Amino acid sequence: MKNILVSDVMTRDPISVSPDASLLECARKMVRKRVGSLLIVDKKKLRGFISQQDILWALIKKSEKDLSKINAIDISPKKIITVKPSSTIEEALSKMKGLKFERLPVVYDGEIVGIITARDILSFHPEIYQELKEFAQIREEAEKLRRLKKIKERAVQDGICEECGGRGDLYRSKGMLICESCRGKE
Repeated sequence: MKNILVSDVMTRDPISVSPDASLLECARKMVRKRVGSLLIVDKKKLRGFISQQDILWALIKKSEKDLSKINAIDISPKKIITVKPSSTIEEALSKMKGLKFERLPVVYDGEIVGIITARDILSFHPEIYQELKEFAQIREEAEKLRRLKKIKERAVQDGICEECGGRGDLYRSKGMLICESCRGKE
């Protein structure tokens, strides 16, 4: 795996859209092409990246706007992590695991030349399935920890307020247990 390059396994000619494509167009293209993401490309230059999750986010957060009026570039992350075609699969996989991404655009001399996904790597090198399984477990555990943290922040318990010293139902706020009245002062 150390000698196999990203260019050996990447998907060439990835599915892309122009920066002014609407989210509705993007969603239709994803369904039609059966892909989970699209690269936003303008004259062979990578301008952005949009995934199914981005479209769902826009649908929920910007529901008053019609999906046909929101451009793909407007909700694309500003900073895009890429990989070079001369990088090894091991480097790409390490980057994916570290960033919790399932795909990376492949850029050479500032121009988009492909995309590499966890599926591409797995198809080429099935014995790394265990590593990809660990990647999914890490992502799942991170999500569980995030949910637990939210629950803990809202948890109510009986005790003495660390702010005013009064007894009652306590809420966790900024690492402290405080009562309802102190909570309202924030």
